[in-house]
Amino acid sequence: MIAIVDSGGANLASVIFAVERLGKPYVFTADAAVISAASHVILPGVGAAGRAMKTLNDNGLVPCLRKLTQPVLGICLGMQLLFEHSDEGDVDMLGLLPAQIKKFESDRLPVPHMGWNRLETKRDNPLLNGLDKNPYVYFVHSYYAPTGDYTVASTDYSVPFSSIVNRGNVFGCQFHPERSGKTARRS
Repeated sequence: MIAIVDSGGANLASVIFAVERLGKPYVFTADAAVISAASHVILPGVGAAGRAMKTLNDNGLVPCLRKLTQPVLGICLGMQLLFEHSDEGDVDMLGLLPAQIKKFESDRLPVPHMGWNRLETKRDNPLLNGLDKNPYVYFVHSYYAPTGDYTVASTDYSVPFSSIVNRGNVFGCQFHPERSGKTARRS
């Protein structure tokens, strides 16, 4: 059973439909016991870091999420929540990955970064299985994770940033795999 965590994000319906298309059993929940017992956990999110962390804290989910040993996938804001801190609202986050989320600053490109952009693979990873080399994926975000030893793939938008991350059981996609068309259906 896949647990889709209720973090107060706005992309829940598209994530749920994507899991349904895969034919996988899931539950949408804010129950720590259900999340802890799940085979896989998805942390979706479209919104603001401060509000999402408040929702997770109010539901008592932060200690649970920090202790998970099964695969955890953060999507968009959900990926950012995996990091230590965010400049968005100056908020502490889950601390599962060692970096601070930064805001895009660009005089030449619009913020938010919205639309299709390429992944540049940095290292092999199961999240890349079956994908074309450097595929296009769909992004909508104003904040980004810098690259580091956790970076699986990066993308450049005024600066290089982590578009796929992984450390241990923790995975993340800054882009929206559920909105990335053919690329998402093949992964």
